[in-house]
Amino acid sequence: MQEAILRHNLHWKSNYKDLAQRDILSHILDRLDLRQILVLTGIRRSGKTTLFKLIINELIKSVDPKSILYINLDDPYFSELYHDSKNLYKLLDLSYKTTGVKVEYLFLDEVQNVEAWEKFVKSVYDNEIVKKIFVTGSNASLLDSKYATLLSGRYLKFEVMPPSFSEVLRFYKIANRFDLIDKKVEVLKIVDELLEYGSFFEVLKEKKFKRDIILSYYDTIVFKDCIANSNIRDSKSFRELLHFYISNISNLYSYNSISKATGINDNTVKEYIRVFIDSYLCSEVLQYSYSLKTQIKQKKKAYCIDNGFLAQTSFRFSKDYGKLFENLVFSELKKAGAKIYFYNDTKNECDFICKLNDKTVAIQVCYELNAQNRQREFKGLEKLKYNVDEKIILTYDQNEEHQDIKVVSFWDYFYS
Repeated sequence: MQEAILRHNLHWKSNYKDLAQRDILSHILDRLDLRQILVLTGIRRSGKTTLFKLIINELIKSVDPKSILYINLDDPYFSELYHDSKNLYKLLDLSYKTTGVKVEYLFLDEVQNVEAWEKFVKSVYDNEIVKKIFVTGSNASLLDSKYATLLSGRYLKFEVMPPSFSEVLRFYKIANRFDLIDKKVEVLKIVDELLEYGSFFEVLKEKKFKRDIILSYYDTIVFKDCIANSNIRDSKSFRELLHFYISNISNLYSYNSISKATGINDNTVKEYIRVFIDSYLCSEVLQYSYSLKTQIKQKKKAYCIDNGFLAQTSFRFSKDYGKLFENLVFSELKKAGAKIYFYNDTKNECDFICKLNDKTVAIQVCYELNAQNRQREFKGLEKLKYNVDEKIILTYDQNEEHQDIKVVSFWDYFYS
């Protein structure tokens, strides 16, 4: 275990290099002096570990690097700790024996692997054994267990998502609006890449085997964060339902309609979908209404957190750019922190109604606005029964100005 600790703590010798910067980092660093436990949750491979390393780089500017202990609990070397959280104290002792320096900053990555980890963290926090505790987990219910109430009022939570469009542009050295316009051909190629392969940094860097990496991520999320974490017994029906769910992204559904289509019991369907959402793989979007009861009773829509999972795992006869584009818009809105709904009254529909930056924005998504679809797309916004602050049609690469409806290109709208 000592060798594993040495491998995990390369910052004891030097800081971490070549890390992709993330927009969320500044929000975290602003709160670094607060005593509360800092919790990062989000889909696997979204960059939680990278953020830990960026935080460590910041800390070692002013503290002894050996006072910072980082442990990735996904490493099989630490499997003996999984069934009793008291064993985590061994890590603090072993670190001290190795370095001769007391641990002051404790980073626990993928902490959900340890049963009742909250008890250990609460004890360390309450007894002020270290100055600051940082934890990550790849499950939305990380803080929903029977032990999580122990940490109530003791933590700050941040949700980490795959890189946003703006972060991807910076990865490709497009640093400002001048570059955005000047390199528009390159920008549109980046949008094409996002449509098919999503925005995980490791996928962006790969030239030949992007799909292999995406499928590897998908399998790990399905088996570790869904099936194993939720003790799913029938893994075959679970995988089949997930495939059906992702293949029907953006379509209206009810639990009953999915049950009839798949032959899986409604309660099981509901439970499996909860697991999909819990792993951050998918999101369930509700009908926009002032009534919460109406929202819950109405049909719903599903979207993927990353286009790579949709494009590379769903069943498609041909490339459905409309569906891929709509999902890409959804994922960018979610990364921007929007609260997202859809509107459908059987006669007219609006793809998204969002609460964003104290505004209510109605967004119609149309890959290409043309003579055949123009009337329909505008009608969806014109006939909207709710008052909104802005009405927008988001396209792949068209910009137009109308009286109360803006037609805006994806690359223009989501650049920040």
